[in-house]
Amino acid sequence: MKLNFKNIDRTFWGLFIILIVVAIIALFSASSTLVYMHHSALGPIGQQMLFIVLGVIAAYGIQFVPTYWVRFGGYLLLGISTLLVYSTMIPGNPMVVSINGAARWVHIAGITFQPSELAKLSLIIVVADQLARIRSEADKQKYFYRTLIISGIVMLPIMASNLSTAVLIGLIVFCLWILARIPWKYTLSVVGIAVLVLGLGYAIVEFGFVQHDKEMKGPFKRATTWVKRIDRHFVEDNGSKYQLNEDQTNIQEVYAAVAIARGGVSPIGVLPGNSKERDYLPLAFADYIFAIIVEESGVIGAGFLIFLYLAILFRACNVSSRYSDMPAMLMTMGLALMITCQALISMLVAVGLGPVTGQPLPLISRGGTSVLITSIYFGIMMGVSREQIELRERVEEIREESAEDAPIVTLE
Repeated sequence: MKLNFKNIDRTFWGLFIILIVVAIIALFSASSTLVYMHHSALGPIGQQMLFIVLGVIAAYGIQFVPTYWVRFGGYLLLGISTLLVYSTMIPGNPMVVSINGAARWVHIAGITFQPSELAKLSLIIVVADQLARIRSEADKQKYFYRTLIISGIVMLPIMASNLSTAVLIGLIVFCLWILARIPWKYTLSVVGIAVLVLGLGYAIVEFGFVQHDKEMKGPFKRATTWVKRIDRHFVEDNGSKYQLNEDQTNIQEVYAAVAIARGGVSPIGVLPGNSKERDYLPLAFADYIFAIIVEESGVIGAGFLIFLYLAILFRACNVSSRYSDMPAMLMTMGLALMITCQALISMLVAVGLGPVTGQPLPLISRGGTSVLITSIYFGIMMGVSREQIELRERVEEIREESAEDAPIVTLE
């Protein structure tokens, strides 16, 4: 495989590097509790820096992998990740690690990771590849149902431990259906059924368990936690919403709101390194890291970060609009939508505009699996862009050669 460094996508690389710089600054600002627990900054911060370096290396290497190999690897990865995700539902599985009551992590060969992150990546690749095979109106129905079944199989175990991730995956698959021009009667019917099922599930848990102060058992035991979070966000009045409960279940929302308020005093916040709420906000370095970013950089820093994530989507749209390979186009758009939508959801939650979901801020929140997988997203998108540039160059070369070989006609 010949590496052509001239055709790497500098725009994607620029956005990637800037996000990494933001991630490093935010990591040092928001990891005070970890540093205190480990009595050293080298442990938690050094570990995350290692994952960032590995992510850069992964993105650099993957950008030179042909997209047809990426699509082939997506099917293999989907099979493996689906088995791992289902393994988290097995009671007493020694490989499964539960954190804060959620069995989302798998421990294999000394490495702990979230198989749902692998499932998200591989599912986008497979769904994009399947939808790209549509050639007729009959194919639209065929591949719609095929991708629906594949997505449902993957999303079911993810939903048991992380409803927000399952909903996010469903949103991205829905967007891919729209891009593939699946008829609205199919897509909207799925949306209607999903809303009906979620609404019915909410009612059952709310009136059957939460109202009677009961906890659910089995695979969906976290359903009561989800419903309580929804109730806390949409039902409670503004006066009590940001007051600590007796059991402190809303401690994240309260201290995140305080951090946002401190950051709003000045357009540039309190400046990096001067956060106070990082010492009180649980997991400030993870799901609520955006609140610390707003506290330290104000509306300007928050706006700049939003611009970066939107720029990723805009760049993906630009690359896809000029690319003739339908599978690669859909794959690029799916990956960019996943990054951008996840980022926007994480930000909305951090500023109090959505219930607690547990969605990390891509590439910035602390977490090795998330950083590595997001870096792979970038590597794949940069690889698609590189192939598109090389394809245009080959077309131009063929045109020039054809023009040179054309016979010269003279008029006597």
